[in-house]
Amino acid sequence: MSDPTGSGRRFLEEIDKFCGTKRAWHVKYEEPTDPRYGWLPTERPIEKHIEYGVINLDKPPGPTSHEVVAWIKKMFNLERAGHGGTLGPLGQ
Repeated sequence: MSDPTGSGRRFLEEIDKFCGTKRAWHVKYEEPTDPRYGWLPTERPIEKHIEYGVINLDKPPGPTSHEVVAWIKKMFNLERAGHGGTLGPLGQ
């Protein structure tokens, strides 16, 4: 099994780099993931991320929630997608 703390920390550092931020990350790891019950996020196949995943989206003003869902479906070649809650910009 790979080093989940190391790969998880590298994953978080890459997110920081992408976002142009620098945070102090604290990663706690105690038990390995039993492969019968799933994967570590850094080892999960992209198909499973798409099939069971959630996209946290900070929708900018302009496009409607319906439009954003349509874009996501097109980007990931999905038959079904939806949104939970309001995707309106903060303050509306």
